[in-house]
Order: sequence, then C-alpha cells, then structure tokens
Amino acid sequence: MSRRRTLTALLSAGLTVGLVAAAAPAASAHPGTADKQPVAEGYGGAVVSDTVESTQAGIDVLRRGGTAADAAVAVAATLGVTDPYVAGPGGGGYFVYYDAKTKRISTIDGRETTPAADKPDMFIDPATGQPYAFETAVESGKSVGVPGMVATWQRALQRWGKFSLADDLRPAVQVADRGFVVNQTFADQTTSLKDKLSHFAPSAALFLPGGEAPKVGSVFRNPDLAETYRQISHQGIGALYGGSVGRDLVKTVQNPPLAQGAPIKSIPGPMQLSDLRAYGALDGSPTHVNYRGYDVYGMAPSSSGGITVGESLNILGNFDLSKMDRVQALHHYLEASRLAFADRNRYIGDSRYVKVPQQQLLSKQFAATRACQIDPDKAGLSPVAPGDPYSTGGGCETGTAASSDSNEQHTNHFVVSDKQGNVVSYTNTIEQLAGSGITVSGRGFLLNNELTDFNFAPTQGTAPDPNLPAPGKRPRSSMSPTIVLKDGKPVLAVGSPGGATIITTVLQVLVNRLDFGMGLPDAIAAPRASQRNAKTSDAEPAFLAQPTTAGLQALGQSFTNVGSIGVAAGLEFERGGKILAAGEPVRRGGTSAMVVSTHR
Repeated sequence: MSRRRTLTALLSAGLTVGLVAAAAPAASAHPGTADKQPVAEGYGGAVVSDTVESTQAGIDVLRRGGTAADAAVAVAATLGVTDPYVAGPGGGGYFVYYDAKTKRISTIDGRETTPAADKPDMFIDPATGQPYAFETAVESGKSVGVPGMVATWQRALQRWGKFSLADDLRPAVQVADRGFVVNQTFADQTTSLKDKLSHFAPSAALFLPGGEAPKVGSVFRNPDLAETYRQISHQGIGALYGGSVGRDLVKTVQNPPLAQGAPIKSIPGPMQLSDLRAYGALDGSPTHVNYRGYDVYGMAPSSSGGITVGESLNILGNFDLSKMDRVQALHHYLEASRLAFADRNRYIGDSRYVKVPQQQLLSKQFAATRACQIDPDKAGLSPVAPGDPYSTGGGCETGTAASSDSNEQHTNHFVVSDKQGNVVSYTNTIEQLAGSGITVSGRGFLLNNELTDFNFAPTQGTAPDPNLPAPGKRPRSSMSPTIVLKDGKPVLAVGSPGGATIITTVLQVLVNRLDFGMGLPDAIAAPRASQRNAKTSDAEPAFLAQPTTAGLQALGQSFTNVGSIGVAAGLEFERGGKILAAGEPVRRGGTSAMVVSTHR
C-alpha cells in the first residue's frame, strides 16, 4: 500500500499524522529531538518500539552485525531508560523468536514469580479478613514479583545472540548517562503519576526533581541506572540475581522507602535474596493455530495471550468475515473474544501449578462448540459461561458464568528483525504505569507490581480459580507477542501493551489485516473496541464515531468510551526481502519505526 493510501485511510479513521518511510536518522547528542516516524520500509532489518532512542539502539546493534536477539536486548534495556514507567530491570515479559536457520519459533517466559514465603492469602488483610484495596496492594512490597527481565535478556543471548550482554547494554548506558529530551508523553505520564511517585523518596528524587515533573524539552538523565547497567555488564546477571543489586532490591521490597509525610502505609514484602537466586527464565514452545492458511504462533501459559488469541481466531474461522458486511464482521469479532475470555478466566493460569487444557482450548472442535453460541442477531449477555473443552459431545453446552475481572494495566511491545531473517516479538512490563511506584534507591529503576495480576480471592464460584497466588507461581498475563508464518516463512510480527486489552488489540489487528485486507499501518491505526466478557465493550472515540457503531448497538452491543486502547507495533515481510515496519501514528505519543537501510 502506498503512503498516500495509508494516510488517506488514517485520516478516514479520525487520525491526523504524516507518515514517512525512513531509515534510522543520524545520531545526535540527544536523538529524542528527532521526530518519531511510525512507518518505515526497507531492508537489512527493522525495529519498531515506543521511543526514538530505543529504536535507534536496536538499529545500531543490527548495523554492527548483531542478531535480532542482540538488538532486542538493546531496545529493551534502552526502554528502561526512556520508557521507565512501563519497562526496566525491575519487570519481566515474554519473548517470541523465529530462528531463520531452523525455521522454528521458540519462546522465553520471563514473567515475575511469587516469593517463596508468600501464600495464597497474601492479598487478604489479616485485620479484616477481606482483600486489600487494590491501590493499597499495588504500592507495597507485597505486589513486587521476582523480576525476570534481565534473566530473559541473558537467556535470549545464550540461545540466539552474537554479542555479549555488556555489548548490548552499551546503548542504554549511553542514553542513561547523557540523558534524553523529555517529550510531551513522558511529561504527561509523570504528571499523572505525581501522587504515586511522591509517596516514595527515591522515586520522587528521580522523577520529580524539585517536586515537579520534568518539563518538555528538558533533558532527563538517570546516572544510577547507567551505573546499574554497568555493574551488570561487568559482573553478569548475578549482580541482580544474588549480588549487590539484588541485595538493594530485596531491602527495598522488605522496607519500602516511604517519603517523609507520605499519606500511605506501605506493606512490606517477604522477598529474600534466595528468591532472586532461584529465578529462571523458562524456555518454551509457542501456541499455534492455523487461521485461513496462516500459522499464528503466540505465548503459552503463564501468559493467556496465545491461547485466547488463538481460540478467538479458531472461533472466527467458522465464519467468512470477508463476505459479511462490516457490522456483522465486527459483531462476530466482539462475540468471539467475549467467549474466549470466559474460557481464559476459567481455565488459564501458570501451567506449572494448574492443569491448563491448552490442546483442547485450541482445537477446532472446541472452537466449533463456541462458535455456535454466536447469535448473528443479538449480542451475548456477559458474563457468558465458559465452555467445556473436555466434552466429547460436540454440542453447545456451557458451564456457570463467573467473574471476568482483570487487574492488568500497562506494558510495552516491540518487534525486531535482522538481515538473516530472524524475528523477535517481545512484550515487557512492570505492570501498572510506574509499577509499584517504588524505585530501588541508588539503582535508578522502578519495581513491578506484577503480583497484583493474581486474583486476590476466588473468582470462579464453585469451580477452581487458576489464578490464585502460590509460592513461586507466575501470575496470569495477557501479553500476546505474536509471529505469523505462511508456508513456513515469516509474514507478520505483532503485539501491543494494554493489560487485558492486549489480547483484543492483537486479535483486531490480525482480523483487520487478514480478513479485512487492510495494509499493516491501517490495521494498526484503525479504531479499536475490546470485549472481554464484560457487560459493555471498551471502545475508542474514533470507533464510536464510525457508522457501524449504530448497527452494532442495534444488535445489543454496548460500549464504554475509554479513550485510547493499546499501542501496537508490527512488521510485515514482503517480497524481495523488503520489510514494512509499522507502529502507532498517534496513540501514547506515537511509535518509532526504523529500518537498517532503505535500499537493498
């Protein structure tokens, strides 16, 4: 699709932005001054990420001959500097990798784990016998899971890297030392987080100098994080998983550093240095479904993303969306995700602790029993009941409806490819915006609040709840890093942040691209709606403004205006080795896409 056609489609969706295909801009003292370009086309590898600095870091590594895994580590580490409220060494994530030599897709589960001393009732207030208020739990040591980010980087490099971890951390060290120019998005995020950050002394000192958010155009430096990265570079990941960085982290979790006069009482967490020493990033196999001739690979549990996206696609595979009018096609998209989320909530958790019927949930036979629940003339009434993936009857029977609540919030996603044809789709997070709000003193990074992704109390009525806490368990996630193959070759790589809306964002991008025939930039920029087995679907203002919305409402679909949904990033692999790199033109300040070269 030409840039002119792409721009026309974006304007029709209510989004105003110029799209320019570009190679990496020339480096400058502060590359954050360069404008973000959400679309780029070219050769030799590509990166799409949240910030110019992180995308540039990946491109620089690719130009030095690094693999997609090397570039991904450089991107992720730099995001810890320039996008610290959703990324950094205090978090975790999921790494999906296509190996061009073996033509196989593999995964790494870098999700945070529960400390060994925690218990299933860890979020029950002993004084009341009731669950803690959510925000009380978030801003506490109890919410902090054992971070998996740095272990994931090391494992990815062991399997697929060419350079050392120290080499791949160097761009992030440089950005942290010299600083980056504060843009409107970073300033607005910091302002929105002022209360939370001000509760903890090291967070206030780092992010609120003089008690205020950094001004747009000022330079934000993080020398403490630069030094932390240097120490990990010199000593290896043991500096975090058992060494002095880890000791500082554990001390912070056990004694949250409240600011003087803070209006909260932060509950200490039980994390020990032994929890860090015991942590391991887990190699795994991806989920897989075939959708209209495309092989779609995603992340298996502890994430629910791969199964839920896959089940939704299997349900939609029973219908020809391309021949439906757009109202009916969108109705079926919403209903498929409504049903898949009912099954997600009932059956999916950390598969090392609960039996997840992955094969059954991803079977075409089970999808047929769920597809027959879709009434083309009427929306379902949520919460709809889960299906029975163990049934051999082939009917439309369902179980008992239960809660579909989710506490997940903010993440980031990026995609990378290299000249050899290797591909990375990587989603990482510290959970809510700014995570727990707690910065490790002298270390320059925020701690996650991932453990609040567990259900605080049972949600499934008389049925077992797969997402209750347990020692060493990984909380269920919705992160959905995805790679799509056709005839064994990469076609797409895509993912998004957004908590539980990640699943529906990835699903909608795939439907837009594969069913509706949109180009990838249009598929990403198109207005979004998210149905997660709730009474109403979340929707963006531009979605509500579409002429199809009245038709959907006539079918009983109801919507809540929630502002922006997701921040997708994607790659499409075209003929002749050309790569189309696409991100967001508007959402969360836009995305930075670059290619190694605009010429072969």
